[in-house]
Amino acid sequence: MRSKVTLVLLFLNVALFFFIFYFEQGWRTERNSLEARRRVLGPEAATIRTIEVTGPGPGSSFSLERRGDAWFITKPVEWPANLNAVSRILNELQILERETSFSTRDLEKNGQKLADYGLEQPRLTVSFTSGDARAPGAAPGRATVLRIGDTTKVGENLYMLSPDGTSVDVVRRSLAESLSIPFEQLRSDIVFSIPVFEARALSLQTAAPSGVRVRLDREGSQWLFRTPVNARAGKNATELAINALNGLRVKSFILQTPPASAPSAAPSLRVTLEGNNRHETLFVGAPTDGDHVFQAQLEDRNAIFTVQIPDSLMETLRNAANDLRDRHVLDFDANQVTSIALSAPNQPELALQRLEAPAGGHDAGWQIIRRGGGAPGAQTVPADAGAVQALLEQLERLTALRFQSDAPTASDLEDWGFNRPEREIALTLAGGSTTQVTLQIGLPTRRENVAYARIAGSHSVYAIEPDILRQTSASPLAWRERLLSSLPASARITSLTLTNAADNAVVYSRKLADGETWEAALAAEPPARKAALLSVLESLRTLRAASFVQEGFPEKVFAAGEVRTWKYRLDATVALPGGAAGGQVNTMTLWLAERTGGSEQLAGSKDLGVVFSIEQPLLDALWTLTQP
Repeated sequence: MRSKVTLVLLFLNVALFFFIFYFEQGWRTERNSLEARRRVLGPEAATIRTIEVTGPGPGSSFSLERRGDAWFITKPVEWPANLNAVSRILNELQILERETSFSTRDLEKNGQKLADYGLEQPRLTVSFTSGDARAPGAAPGRATVLRIGDTTKVGENLYMLSPDGTSVDVVRRSLAESLSIPFEQLRSDIVFSIPVFEARALSLQTAAPSGVRVRLDREGSQWLFRTPVNARAGKNATELAINALNGLRVKSFILQTPPASAPSAAPSLRVTLEGNNRHETLFVGAPTDGDHVFQAQLEDRNAIFTVQIPDSLMETLRNAANDLRDRHVLDFDANQVTSIALSAPNQPELALQRLEAPAGGHDAGWQIIRRGGGAPGAQTVPADAGAVQALLEQLERLTALRFQSDAPTASDLEDWGFNRPEREIALTLAGGSTTQVTLQIGLPTRRENVAYARIAGSHSVYAIEPDILRQTSASPLAWRERLLSSLPASARITSLTLTNAADNAVVYSRKLADGETWEAALAAEPPARKAALLSVLESLRTLRAASFVQEGFPEKVFAAGEVRTWKYRLDATVALPGGAAGGQVNTMTLWLAERTGGSEQLAGSKDLGVVFSIEQPLLDALWTLTQP
């Protein structure tokens, strides 16, 4: 029983399939046939190459031509077309359908004529040619002409004479609307079409009498001047200028300008953008009555138009040799610097050398290498990594206040102090091959408050801030590691004594008992005094110099313009735990001068062999302890 039911169901499914297949095919054939009968144009609408629209009113006639993948207006001016507007026209032609139609032969029988439908003198005539222009030996195809007449009384449709003239078709008015688009919407308003990422070169030329020619080329991620001087261009400034050029838009076309006054004949500014195997040149002519509006023309096009160029962009283009130039004096990667050599008149050369980091480790820091100065061989001491990094950042940011000269004479170089530079800073860079860049800084001028700088081997001289001379001292003290000593966590300061250096009178003295802590020992002290003592102890555990004054330890110190004796002596006993033999006990001694300012008090150490300015927390704590 079940097998019979299964066979019946299978038979019904097969029958249903054949029914759907044959009837569906018939329905599709009928629908396609109906659409084909309603469609006005055939395959010729798919390969349209030219379009010409003629209308009775001014500005209603135009011609379009396809060139490659782009469309151009050929009348009334030669200009790229708005792709969206052309696409709308093409789409309307390709899907153009007749709502109804009647034969032109029946018109006379009914006492009618084409004029009754506005087709004797059509409102619009559209003619197009078709074919594949890319095919070898392709020739323009036969023109297809559509004549559009009056509006129907019902339905707001239009009468149109068929291409073969045998029928009057009723079509939707959307075709006429797409063909009646204003010229301002039909044309493209873009002046430059080469985007900044494609741009490979920018050329500018101003009118006589200056007639300055400027050319910039992109090399990798950089922009470089080729004329009027070989120099780096500012990447951001250059690309902002190109973006601004891409932002220019056509305001209107001038159709009646005599050829003699065309902007290309005598441009006030010529701008050329070069891209990938193409270039675009804009000739900027005379200004018009509008706000920052100029007549303009593109190379190889007769069309003359107006364009609004902002003052800021026009100023940049006319002064590109200065405004687009990279104002950074040095161009280097701080991470690639392996050594820095600092030279100043009458001083030994000072070198800062980056220490080699262990494999996979972080930056190992810097050291000072000093040669000369009466000592045999090279002397090395740790350098302050923070100070060296700040120096590199200052050199990276060093910018020109102005470009003093790109062709200085020998007399100029002497006047600006390059015969004996105030400072020479040589950067050694690692990379594919070791290179060296040397910055020379000449004399500072009081009247203009600038110093002059140049790169060794380059002709260009820059005016820069004179502070760079103070920030690039050739003294080892400026770069010495500020951390003088650091006690391990297990070390204990067991006593602290502050005395007057002149008579050894005790200002403060305290020794810890076995197992006693400083918190407990200072519990009875007034809060301000206790905080000051704890600050002194903390500063001694990690002793840092705010700055260095001199090497060695003198019996008297020069401070605040005069030679002074040491005012105080600070002694701290430090106990270092040891093994079975017991711990080690050392004494840390600092000699302190009288405070000479709100943020200056000098200290000296015989063991460290240096005089330095103490940091503010220690300075403030000592002030609290020494004042009655």
